[in-house]
Amino acid sequence: MTTTGDELATAVTGPWWWARWRSALLDGGLAVVSAAECASEGVPFARDAGIPLSAGVLFGLLAGSVLLVRRKWPIAVVLVAIAITPAQMGFLMGIVGLYTLAAAELPRRIIVALAGMSFVGTMIVTFVRVRQDMARGELTLGDWFEPFASITTSLGLTAPPVLLGLYVGARRRLMESLRERADSLERELQLLAERAEERAEWARNEERTRIAREMHDVVAHRVSLMVVHAAALQAVARKDPEKAVKNAVLVGDMGRQALTELREMLGVLRSGEGAVRRAEPVPLAAVEVAAAAAASRAAAEEGAGDGPCLSELDELVGQSAAAGMVVRLSVEGEKRSYAREIEQTAFRVVQEALTNVHKHAAGAKTHVRLAHRGAEIAMQVENEPPPEPGSASAAQLPSGGNGLLGMRERVVALGGVFVSGPTDAGGFRVSAVIPAV
Repeated sequence: MTTTGDELATAVTGPWWWARWRSALLDGGLAVVSAAECASEGVPFARDAGIPLSAGVLFGLLAGSVLLVRRKWPIAVVLVAIAITPAQMGFLMGIVGLYTLAAAELPRRIIVALAGMSFVGTMIVTFVRVRQDMARGELTLGDWFEPFASITTSLGLTAPPVLLGLYVGARRRLMESLRERADSLERELQLLAERAEERAEWARNEERTRIAREMHDVVAHRVSLMVVHAAALQAVARKDPEKAVKNAVLVGDMGRQALTELREMLGVLRSGEGAVRRAEPVPLAAVEVAAAAAASRAAAEEGAGDGPCLSELDELVGQSAAAGMVVRLSVEGEKRSYAREIEQTAFRVVQEALTNVHKHAAGAKTHVRLAHRGAEIAMQVENEPPPEPGSASAAQLPSGGNGLLGMRERVVALGGVFVSGPTDAGGFRVSAVIPAV
């Protein structure tokens, strides 16, 4: 499991400049060992320098304890180690200081300069010490041993800690960059999840709107005509039995048509629910819900393959005429077939407009116009004022106020234009133009 940048920021629990207590304990332990080393090396230094032993030991303790601040001031630690090199003390401090310096976030020129100073200082001190030993007869090797010993010793004390520090620093920077990239990816995933949830919510809203529009189109027109025929049936049942039978047959046919369309729609809803249930155990459920909604919509379109089309306009107008409406259909241009969505939308616009005439202007003369143009199809339903001003259907049909809104949504979804409103003569006009390409 990766540790994010925020988690690292909150993980700083150590004292002063240490990120963790274990880092403080490690540096404290190294400082104690370095101070002990320098104190022990201060005894021969005091003898050679002719100063009291206590002064040499105290100097060694103070110099070795500088290693405690190696993380805060690595340059100071290396400079102190270089400074006490002539006294032949602080070897541990020099090695640890060079490692810390190379691993720190410092310019390379500073690291190279201090490492070079430490190398030169160690080489000079080693060369002088080996020459003194050879002069006293403690070493009987040839003259070649002096430069060899000084170079190998200085390299051994300088190169390994510097190279190791450079490697650890580079690895640390790589891990930090990977951690930052993981943080960035995590934020992007959160944004994607939020957007997926928004898209899923939008898809659900769109699906609810589409279902409500379809239910309104199916129920409103069929049931409105059924109510009108039922009212007419009640009025002529005793006076004209034959006409009453015809009206009853029409009511039955319309009821069966409404039930058929409702069953198709409910079947689509059930298949959509199944898709959502199957998507529940899958990760990123929001995306799956959106996909389920899209699948439901596609299933709805497939289920509507045998739905209304422009060829059924004559039957639609005939049903309204049978309900007592004076309606006339006129078609302009050459008839041709369109995409399924275009024909269904055009049919639904005319259907809902006729339903509104039944509801709000019973008995009014109505003109239905359909125009086939080169790149578009236009339709218009206009009714004259009702015979009696302010009259409504005798059956007092309820209105939810969603018919015009549903028509506008259908037309605009296909890139068309929808206009509705009262006419100067006191009637009402519904017009729509839908692109046919």
